[in-house]
Amino acid sequence: MNKRLVAEFFGTLWLVLGGCGSAVLAAAFPGVGIGLHGVAVAFGLTVLTMAFAIGPISGCHLNPAVTLGLAVGGRFPYKEVAGYWLAQVLGAVVASLILYVIVTGNGSPIGGFAANGYADHSPGKYGLGSAFLTEVVMTFFFLMVILGSTARKAVPGFAPIAIGLCLTLIHLISIPVTNTSVNPARSTGPALFVGGWALGQLWLFWVAPLIGAALAGWLFPKLED
Repeated sequence: MNKRLVAEFFGTLWLVLGGCGSAVLAAAFPGVGIGLHGVAVAFGLTVLTMAFAIGPISGCHLNPAVTLGLAVGGRFPYKEVAGYWLAQVLGAVVASLILYVIVTGNGSPIGGFAANGYADHSPGKYGLGSAFLTEVVMTFFFLMVILGSTARKAVPGFAPIAIGLCLTLIHLISIPVTNTSVNPARSTGPALFVGGWALGQLWLFWVAPLIGAALAGWLFPKLED
């Protein structure tokens, strides 16, 4: 058993269950809903907690874009990218299945199920161009923070805090645009259960984050030098 892949599976499961679960179950709960701010914090906390828990095991990528960005930046071997991607997507799908069972347990429809989208399926009705640019830029800065906070010269032990807060900020900016992906695995899990439009728009939430991550992975080593 590859312990790193198991760690990535459970870490990504926690990210999707905690982040998307907060959006689906708690965001609009009558009277005490956590709203956009709460969902943003929840996503940040999932990464922060798992970074401390499994960072020493797998590096706590939890995200195909992060894995690619680290590979481009020379921090992760390309030969292991596919395995990490598979573990991450499987974790996201299992988390979505768990969430589906919970949501439908009181007879409620799943609705949007925290799926990512653009145009009519963007929370703010933002079009394809806005959504694509948002996902590229947000993922780029996410990887810049990850690469910087885990660099050899960085203050040790603080990376999970910086990365978790960065993801929180990203959600505060971009939930109105796309429901915030910056993570192809996170987008894939809910899309499989929503089907239809969510699967039709899923391509953007793979392509744009991977571009943003690859750009950061290419640039950051040049800044370090």
